[in-house]
Amino acid sequence: MSSIVVVRNLKKRYGQIEALKGVSFTVNRGEIFGILGPNGAGKTTTIRCITTLAKPDEGEIWIDGISAISQPRLVREKIGYVAQEVALDKILTGRELLSLQASLYHLPSATAKERINQLIQLLELQEYADRQTGSYSGGMKKRLDLAAGLLHKPQILILDEPSVGLDIESRKIIWNFLLSLRQDGTTIILTSHYLEEIDALADRLVIIDQGKVIAEGSPSELKERIGGERVTVRIREFTPVEEAIRAKEGLSQLPFVKEIIINAQGGNSLNLIVAPESDVLATIEKTLTEMNLPLFSISQSRPSLDDVYLAATGKTLLEADIEGMNKRDWQAEKKQAMKAG
Repeated sequence: MSSIVVVRNLKKRYGQIEALKGVSFTVNRGEIFGILGPNGAGKTTTIRCITTLAKPDEGEIWIDGISAISQPRLVREKIGYVAQEVALDKILTGRELLSLQASLYHLPSATAKERINQLIQLLELQEYADRQTGSYSGGMKKRLDLAAGLLHKPQILILDEPSVGLDIESRKIIWNFLLSLRQDGTTIILTSHYLEEIDALADRLVIIDQGKVIAEGSPSELKERIGGERVTVRIREFTPVEEAIRAKEGLSQLPFVKEIIINAQGGNSLNLIVAPESDVLATIEKTLTEMNLPLFSISQSRPSLDDVYLAATGKTLLEADIEGMNKRDWQAEKKQAMKAG
């Protein structure tokens, strides 16, 4: 498959904050490409650079053979962008807002009317299209925002956290709509920190952590690289680190154990990658008993994208999300971003 988006060695700094540290990836024509990572990982900064809303300090961005850095106006003709934050005029109806957006794209009146009616139907907004957007729920606002980004039939649709904060029904509608767009040949790039969203939608993805790409491939490829099944062991509800280390040393001697990570943020639980065998859980329980260690809980499952992230960083995406939100100086970042334009 040919690449329609090429990102090479992207670097971006806001004052003292190094948001991107050499991000590189390619997106194939006609695929859904996911950018997965916790809050503060660099996902939104990457998207802002791709959509020409921010200029990187270093690196290259090519959109269908056009440089997003030197020819941003040409690139904007090929992309549709739906930001994480929805900004709608509360006074306008949904149909009026789409008409305004169509005029900004210089769409002919007849074409705009046909396209608006089509998108209203596809995104199940018929009941709400002629109501003021100030009365819309979060899910309806997001669907209307998505329609606005698609009016000009872009080759590439770029979405930043498309389903954050949405109810299950709205999320399902958007997911199904994105899959239908992919079937029609639209290339889609989406950021998310929802594991199930990327797993359900993405043909390929990158995982970004602290401004760097730490993994790339299809969801199945990344999970297969873990090389086995996952077993989660909790010695106690909140295990002392000394006991966790002793358990790790003992369990590491078992022939089917490939890797053990102590999850400090998860109460020092042990995450084991094991070769699939019939008596794995029984053998682990027996080994802990022989070591005079208790067993609070044990479970076995297939590897997930969270296991991929855990193997690379030593923490889960949820833990990294919380950690990132606690560390970030939101006001300082906002001021620096505004200064950077």
